Parts: sequence; structure tokens; C-alpha cells
Amino acid sequence: MTIKSTVTDGIGTLTLASPPLNILTRGLMASLRQELAALAEQSDLRVLLLSAEGKHFSAGADVGEHMPPEYRELIPEFIDTILALSDFPLPTIAAVRGRCLGGGFELAQAVDMVLAGEGAMFGQPEIMLGVSPPAACALLPELCAPGLAAELVLTGDPITAQQAYGAGLVRQVVPDDQVEDAASALAQRLSRHSAAALRLTKRQLQVGLASRRAESLRAAAQIYIDELMETADAVEGLQAFLDKRKPTWTHA
Repeated sequence: MTIKSTVTDGIGTLTLASPPLNILTRGLMASLRQELAALAEQSDLRVLLLSAEGKHFSAGADVGEHMPPEYRELIPEFIDTILALSDFPLPTIAAVRGRCLGGGFELAQAVDMVLAGEGAMFGQPEIMLGVSPPAACALLPELCAPGLAAELVLTGDPITAQQAYGAGLVRQVVPDDQVEDAASALAQRLSRHSAAALRLTKRQLQVGLASRRAESLRAAAQIYIDELMETADAVEGLQAFLDKRKPTWTHA
């Protein structure tokens, strides 16, 4: 099982259930989209909580699935997953512990509110593999200062939970063993409100935003597919990671 889904007292919980690293395979993302679609239709739902089993939220996508020719299907599916979470019609909360990297961090960027354990680390290491994080390139400039967005995607270096909090990417930092409890408490605060009011208020928050996000996400994905993956360095970087060796970049 890759995704666990429960609904209790108006709170839906989706749990990434592929520990220890909760790698975002195409199969896991398909399950996530399916569960999101089903929960979105529940009229009595009020809040969605995204969590993960094990010590880490997610170390990101399956690098092997980024290799030619599979990336041509993977990247659109990944963007569809991000949009399904970003466009979810009710408030969304992510409870993050441990590593929140690559595609895992991009998932967190798509929710309304992120609560993190004090030991959590957030990062976009894709540049180290000669590629890029298309969703983060579209979302981060909207969520934090442009300079930090550029630093995160261009250096590949992670930031701490406290740094993410200072940047506005995280709403609250708590001890690692209290993340789920804190996220549940926030979800309960929201779930006391009218389901109809929550849906319509979320729609108002997204006025204009949803279409801009979709356009930016798909444009970034197209650059990845049509241009970035046509470079020798992209394939070299991904293959080097799989081979557990240092990549050899071109001089161009």
C-alpha cells in the first residue's frame, strides 16, 4: 500500500506509506491523485491532512523514472499530482518530519499550511543531478522571497525547519514527536467550521491563483521535457546518481 486514506469527524488524512523515504513513484502519485479526487467529492469533509509514515516525509521522486523515455510520462503526471493537491477544494495541511526533499518538498509547497518538526530539512537537490524541480521553479517565487527561491533551486542546498519558518514556508515548528498532534490540533480548529463556508472561502483564496499556478507549472514542465532533458548533462547527472558516482559535466 502506497497511500493510506482515512476520514474522521470531517478530517481526511492521506498518509504516504512507503517508508523509510516515501519515494514518490509514479504508482504512489497515481494513488495520491485517486484519493484526492475521491475525498474532494465528500460533502461533509472539512480539512485534508497530508502526513507520512516513518522518520521522513519524502526524499522525492524515483530518479530511475526520470530517465529517458519515462520522464515524458512522469513529469506531466507529477504536475497533475501537484495541481490536484494545490486545487483541492478544502483547506490542506502537511505534517512534515525528517527529510522533505525534491518532489516531497514540492508536495509541501502545494498545500495551504505546513507544520514541521524541528529536525525537518527542506531542499531541492535536483540541480546536483543536472536537472531542475519544475514545480518548485513555478511555486517557490510565489511562496517566498525571490532570492531564497533562486538559492534553493540553484544551489541544491537544504534549509532547516526554522529557516523555512522564517521564510514563511512553514507555519509552525514543533518537536519532532509532536508534529502529527500539532497538525491534528490545527485540523480540528478548522473542522469546527461550516464545510460549505470552508469550500467557498478556499475558492476565494484561489481566485486568479489557480489559473496562474497551472500555467506556470505546465510551462516549467514543458521546459524540463523539451529542453532540459535534451541536454547531455541531464542524462549524465541522473545516470551518475543511479551508478553512485560523480557526474562528468560537459564544458558547453
